[in-house]
Amino acid sequence: MSEQTQEPGSSAPRRVVVAGAGMAGVQTAVALREQGFTGTVSLIGAEPHQPYDRPPLSKAVLLGKAEGSAFDVDFEALGIELRLGCEVLGLRPGDHELDTEDGPVPYDVLVVATGAEPIRLAGAEGVPGVHLLRTLDDAERLRPVLVRRHDIVVVGAGWIGAEFATAAREAGCAVTVVEAAERPLAGALPAEVAAPMAGWYADAGAVLRTHARVERVEPGTVVLDDGSRLPAGAVVVGIGARPATAWLSGSGVELGTHGEIVADQHLRSSAPDVYAVGDCASFPSGRYGERLLVHHWDNALQGPRTVAVNIVGRASGETPAVYDPVPYFWSEQFGRFVQYAGHHAAADTTLWRGDPAGPAWTVCWLRGDRLVALLAVGRPRDLAQGRRLIESGTPMNPALLADPARPMKAATA
Repeated sequence: MSEQTQEPGSSAPRRVVVAGAGMAGVQTAVALREQGFTGTVSLIGAEPHQPYDRPPLSKAVLLGKAEGSAFDVDFEALGIELRLGCEVLGLRPGDHELDTEDGPVPYDVLVVATGAEPIRLAGAEGVPGVHLLRTLDDAERLRPVLVRRHDIVVVGAGWIGAEFATAAREAGCAVTVVEAAERPLAGALPAEVAAPMAGWYADAGAVLRTHARVERVEPGTVVLDDGSRLPAGAVVVGIGARPATAWLSGSGVELGTHGEIVADQHLRSSAPDVYAVGDCASFPSGRYGERLLVHHWDNALQGPRTVAVNIVGRASGETPAVYDPVPYFWSEQFGRFVQYAGHHAAADTTLWRGDPAGPAWTVCWLRGDRLVALLAVGRPRDLAQGRRLIESGTPMNPALLADPARPMKAATA
């Protein structure tokens, strides 16, 4: 995408409105104060709860080990106005107004951080016992299901499906995971990398059925397209998420093929004075030479710092900061800590460190002699060192890198 047309303002913005009270929205509001912004900051969230972190929902909150995961932020002390239980409905950039359930909200600068929403299973809406796991309310509805040790069918063997299956097995539930593709994580990892993970399900006592499409869901039963009928006291759907941007229809803000806001390298949208951050926005990566749409926690943590710097620096004409991170995420599943850094799509070499049949191993992806991504299972030191090597673009020695006993930082060319 070409450089956006916004110009630095002649005076500092007086009012910044942040739409979305998840990680990206909260961190944007906090970062504005950390950068010295003294104007009004309003944080608008659709849910009535105090803003909270999402990763614990599939772990401690779901299992009843924690009541919630509210951010440890003193919004009042920071002078951040919270408007909770208020859904955004539309945007009129020409008027610099955000339309909400409570009426129009004027802004000098708007930051869109509305995140992503789960994709629903077609035909399952309104069927009793069908659940999503995205919000605090979702987790609280699922907690008694685990306590009662229902037979559970999980639809989708992605990251969230594996994490929920892990929690359900820990709670003593019988779990069957159905996946339409031929392997888990089919949309995220190459076949040879995802293959070892398929065995984790059986190791944990869960049943994984691949090439299995859901024909329909009946009360207490999931019917597959081959006619199989799976008993299901509850069904948990984890088949992906899409940017929560339908409310921007007709606003003129450019959206991409996945419905995401098409932001530039400074995280500005195509509309004047409108930034976008987190799960709802894609950005051009100079590091990887393509546009990235990253639906992970770290992106929602890092992006707001760039947005805040650019908002505060506008009036003084400072050169805008560029957002070009090494993407990172983690997942805890079936007793394993899985971490990923980078972007492997453009790699030309795949290299293994350790035996994937064992408890700890790493996959490295290289383009030429440069590390561009890695997946570490139970090897957090590999992840930490590898992430720094990706950032620095340090040339690697593949023969040394393949030795799992050698620290990655000592495997350079």
